[in-house]
Amino acid sequence: MSSPLNRRLFMRQGALAAVAIAAGGGLTSACTSREPAAAPTAGASSGTRRAGGTLRAAFVGGGASETLDFFNGPTPLDLVRARAWHGGLGNLDPTAEDGVRYGVLQGIDVSQDLSTYTLHLRPGVRFTDGSTLTAADVLYSLATLAAGSTLPVFRMAAANFDLAKAKADGDLKVVLPTTRPIADGRVILCQGNFLVVKDGTKQFSVGMPSCGPFKLTEFTAGQGAAFTRNDDYYGPAPILDGLELRSIADSDARAGALTSGEVDFVHDLAPVTARTLSANSAIDIVPSRSPYLVGLSFRMNMNVKPFDDKRVREAFKLAVDREAMVRTVFYGNATVGNDLSSLGFPDYAEGLPQRDYDRDRARALLKEAGAEGIEVVLTTGPETPGMVEVATLYVEDLKKIGVKASLKELPAGQLFADFAAYARLPLAASYQVPVPALSTYQITTAGGTPAAFGWKRPDVDALVSEARAQSDPTKAKKTGTEAQKKLWEDGNTVVPVFKPYVNAQAKGVTGVQDDLFEQFPGFSRAALP
Repeated sequence: MSSPLNRRLFMRQGALAAVAIAAGGGLTSACTSREPAAAPTAGASSGTRRAGGTLRAAFVGGGASETLDFFNGPTPLDLVRARAWHGGLGNLDPTAEDGVRYGVLQGIDVSQDLSTYTLHLRPGVRFTDGSTLTAADVLYSLATLAAGSTLPVFRMAAANFDLAKAKADGDLKVVLPTTRPIADGRVILCQGNFLVVKDGTKQFSVGMPSCGPFKLTEFTAGQGAAFTRNDDYYGPAPILDGLELRSIADSDARAGALTSGEVDFVHDLAPVTARTLSANSAIDIVPSRSPYLVGLSFRMNMNVKPFDDKRVREAFKLAVDREAMVRTVFYGNATVGNDLSSLGFPDYAEGLPQRDYDRDRARALLKEAGAEGIEVVLTTGPETPGMVEVATLYVEDLKKIGVKASLKELPAGQLFADFAAYARLPLAASYQVPVPALSTYQITTAGGTPAAFGWKRPDVDALVSEARAQSDPTKAKKTGTEAQKKLWEDGNTVVPVFKPYVNAQAKGVTGVQDDLFEQFPGFSRAALP
């Protein structure tokens, strides 16, 4: 690496720069779909693109818990690192046909009865050991590694496709039977999380064969990773010679690293930090745009009293002052939420009334439920900037309706590290990544999975399945909205705020937005000034 992965030295330099910052100011239908390799779009920043160089980027990591096994890595940095290293099936792209942009796939065919998806591999995709990607590799990555993951997002394949009956048809075709008719299987498979490794992979290590835009050359958990360009990458050749991804949990330290020249790009800044940096003419602030917004939320565990009572859940939704959160935490640069995820996606139920801030009604509901003066602990962590601040305000809101509420803050990267323990918490902070609404329900809620926090509604599951089986978009929208209405009325999730991911980069850095997936940036099209 151009700068050694010395955490102590790096953090000291970043912290000093952060002090300098603070001193300077206030801080679908059944059909055949094929697609060629995607051409890059215009960059987010002005500047002259040049070939070569090593771009350095800083992200929130998980300390010692960071892992190269991205199928079980809970932090954003684990997945960003993996996407630089491994090829993926595709990414969501609302502007593209079928809402997806393909990666190692050339296209996906769907049978007329929506019972079978056929994945067509792009010919000639090569691993770094010289071998060619085949259907067996894709099948192994989906049916063994993704299906065995502890993270809900990777369970999507097993929840929608009968992987026990999936098969490779030659070297360039994978046939996936569905567990039930679905019309949105392309969106599920191309959410950006499904990356591919070689058939039989057991250990994830530096030097293992990969087929992403970069080759991993160095990794230290809690510090960072170094890459060199993969000249055999199947897509447009990366412009950079190399890439460094650094793990820095603190937002001010990330910003300090940028202003001091230690890094060229930083991800997910705290609102106050971004506000300060916006006055720096040498830096561009690059927020994500709708629908790539992140829903900050609170989950009430319906397996634990008093959250098994609908009246208590409704009280906890009415208690939150959403406008105050947008105004005080995000300086107005966020959007009020309405207790549903996926704002901005076509299947979001935008026609439902906005839930009010009503302390008197909340108090009355608690009294009616016999839950006056209940004690609750809200567990949170700095998994994304603004998460702890919003949770702090929510605790104060709950106190105003008579709840004896307190806050427990875990270190960065620890909130979801033991997901089974997290799912047992009575009241927990969370965040929803930007994924279509019905897919989000399938990931987090359907079937009473641990991620559902006790929500078990087969009737709503059935409505979601019916909507997802509709090839007619109008009918799918109507049924999907009906399902979300029931979730809005009876659900156990408070979603008060949608915030952009606020990234910052040195003036003249370009192309990072060209490889955006969900809220996370990529670097296959990035260039230095």
